Amino acid sequence: AAIFDTAKGTAMVLVLVMGASFFTGTFIGIGGGDVVRDLLFSLGSGNRWVVFAVMMLIVFVLGMFIDWIGIAMICLPIFVPIAVELGFDPLWFLMTIAINLQTSFLTPPFGYAIFFLKSTMSEQDMTLQEACQSVPVFIGIQAIGLALCIVFPKIITWLPSLVVK
Repeated sequence: AAIFDTAKGTAMVLVLVMGASFFTGTFIGIGGGDVVRDLLFSLGSGNRWVVFAVMMLIVFVLGMFIDWIGIAMICLPIFVPIAVELGFDPLWFLMTIAINLQTSFLTPPFGYAIFFLKSTMSEQDMTLQEACQSVPVFIGIQAIGLALCIVFPKIITWLPSLVVK
C-alpha cells in the first residue's frame, strides 16, 4: 500500500511538471515572456528595483495558493531572464525567490508549512490554533532575513564565490 501511495504521489508531481513545462514552453514560444517583460518594465518605469518588487510580489501571492514546483516551472523561466537583463545576479535572484516562497508558505489561506508542522505533532504538543498564532513571528523573521539578503547581496553570493574560484 505504501509503494502504491508513493507511486501515485510521484506520478501526480510528474504530471504537474509536464503540464507546467508544456505551458511555459508554449507561453514563451508564442512571445508571452516578452509580453510579461514589457508589462513589468512599464509598471516599473524602467526602475529595476520596482520590477524586482513586482516579481517578488507575484511569487509571494502565487506561493499562498500554488505548490512551489508549479511556481518554479511557470515563473522562473519567465522571471530569471528579466532579472538578468536588469543586472541582477541569477544566484542572488533565485535565492531571494526561495526565501520569498518559504515565507509565503506560512501565510493564509493555505499555509502549507503550518500543516506540515502540525502533522508532525500530537494534539497535546500543539493545537492548530497555537501553530497559526505563532506564524506572524516567523513571517517577521523571514521578512527581516529577506530584506538583509536584498540589501546585502554578499550574504547569498559570498560562499558560492569561494567555491567557483
